[in-house]
This record gives sequence, C-alpha cells and structure tokens, in this order.
Amino acid sequence: MKLNLYQIDAFTDKVFGGNPACVVPLDTWLPDEILMKIAQENAVAETAFFVNMGDKIHLRWFTPEIEMDLCGHATLATTHCLKTLLNYPNDTFIFDTLSGDLTVKVDKDYYQMNFPSRMPVKADLPAIIEQSLNIKPKEVLKARDYLLVYDTETEVKNIKLNRQIFDQINLDPGGVIVTAIGDNCDFVSRFFTPQASILEDPVTGSAHCSLIPFWASRLNKKVFTALQVSERVGKLFCELMDDRVLISGQAKTYSICTLWTE
Repeated sequence: MKLNLYQIDAFTDKVFGGNPACVVPLDTWLPDEILMKIAQENAVAETAFFVNMGDKIHLRWFTPEIEMDLCGHATLATTHCLKTLLNYPNDTFIFDTLSGDLTVKVDKDYYQMNFPSRMPVKADLPAIIEQSLNIKPKEVLKARDYLLVYDTETEVKNIKLNRQIFDQINLDPGGVIVTAIGDNCDFVSRFFTPQASILEDPVTGSAHCSLIPFWASRLNKKVFTALQVSERVGKLFCELMDDRVLISGQAKTYSICTLWTE
C-alpha cells in the first residue's frame, strides 16, 4: 500500500525549530496495529492520521507507544498540510477527534486551534517524580498532566530528570509540565513523558490547555505569549475563552515523501 507522508515542524517559523510531526492522509482507516507501526517507524513525538469525511475531518494522533487523546502540534501540522500542500479550500477546519470536535482557523500563516480548557487543581506529587527532579517545584497541580510551578525561567531551563527513576512511573496518556513566569514572555514551560521514546516533547500544544487557565488565574489576564523552552524552542500565542483555550502558531514543511506498507 502506497501512502503519502508529510513531516512538518509546528509552532515555529523556521525549519528545524518547534516540534516535528508526521501527517499521513488516508482514504479509509487502516487497522490500528498498522497505524502504530507507522508511528513507530516515523520516530517523532506524534504522527497524525486523517480521513476527510466532507464536512469534518476525522483525526487521530499516535505516539510511538500509544494513541493520544489530544495533540496540539500534530493538529497544527495537519492543518498546515491540508491548507498549504493539499489545497484545502476553506480557512476553517473541523476535526472529529477523541477530544470531541476541534476547530482550527487559518489567519494568513497562523493557525488558531480551539481546544478544551483543563484547569489543574492542587495535587500531591508522586515520590518517583519528585525523586527524579534535580530542582523541586514550589507548587504541584494536576489535570491530565502534572503541572509543576517554579520561581524563574532559569530554573525551568536548568531542570534535569533522572530518567532511570522517572521511567518507573506510567502516566498514560499524561506527562509532566514544568513552568514559570517568562523573562521575555508571559510564561515558559517544558514537557516530559515517562516511559516514552522521546523523553522531552519540544512543543506541547495540549499542555497549554492547562497552562493557559492556570496562568490566567495567576496573572489576571486572558491573552498570553508563551515559549516552550526546549532545545528546539516553540512560540505559542494563547487566549482563555471561558471553558475553551485558543492556541495559535506557525508551521513549516520539512519533507514530503512516500511510504509503502505490505
């Protein structure tokens, strides 16, 4: 079987920045085990598969290990692929996903995603996660992901994890967000997933479903510029709208290729 594959860097305006995602258009759904094998072979944080149903686009996201309930950067990459490479005529996309209908709007070279808000609440940090951190957080909260709050951007940048310890816990499908007020933006973050082939996700749109309402409550504002300060760095423009969050970013195409499955 011959399939097209597009690799796109999301939340960046230049190739080799942001977060790489693979996008694979399908006419009909393949067996889940084939989708998983393709995601494993691609060896990026997320591979997005979609089937155009006409009024909606059925979208699914796979890491090399599991199917995800929500993924921001692969949704952005899929929209970029449809708009710039596959000549999709509309500027509004409705994706049918495990997290319900998600709307993405195109504004010039920016993609604005409308995602659910996931306000984190105070929580206890599992001992395994605490023991794996070289810098202890000042606050711990949790929604889908654990959210660890630090005093400074420098602390967030300097965080290191003992992976041998960290991988003893399974947070399927969640991860660990570390965050602080930014030096040159409203807030910064990083994102780690235990037992994943890619320990640190370069830019994590879904993490901002919790980061946006959290920082809205702390900073008493609703519109933000955020940086994910991984090695590749990603820039996100964010807004809180009641029980939804708007997450905007850019994308660049890295490669277009063909894959064969037997």
